[in-house]
Amino acid sequence: MKIESRIFEICTGFFVIAALVYMFLTQEVVGTTALWLTAGLSLIIGTYFRFVSRRLEERPEDNPEAEVSDGAGDVGFFSPGSYWPLGIAAAAALTAIGLAFWYPWLVTVGATLVLIAVGGLVFEYHRGVAHH
Repeated sequence: MKIESRIFEICTGFFVIAALVYMFLTQEVVGTTALWLTAGLSLIIGTYFRFVSRRLEERPEDNPEAEVSDGAGDVGFFSPGSYWPLGIAAAAALTAIGLAFWYPWLVTVGATLVLIAVGGLVFEYHRGVAHH
């Protein structure tokens, strides 16, 4: 996690410099505020990753002397494929379009489809998959 925290800290520095340059060159309030908020959010994420990296054991990515073979082995458990997330995304997009153009009937249809797709994802059954 040290690599990730370093990336966000570098991004924070860039956003601070960009905010300062933008602030002095344009004297525009909204863009300057947006850049400062972006720097702050980037700093929050980098700080979180820095704190988490202290609690975890060192990963091969964090060791400059590590070999490629040090990262070999099980990565983790990934659930089998499902088409329900695609349905959730499509239904959420439909709901967002209904909200953007304020079509209450489309919001109702989209929200109903979101609930159906979430229910399908939660209660889906995979034959032959052992549950631990």
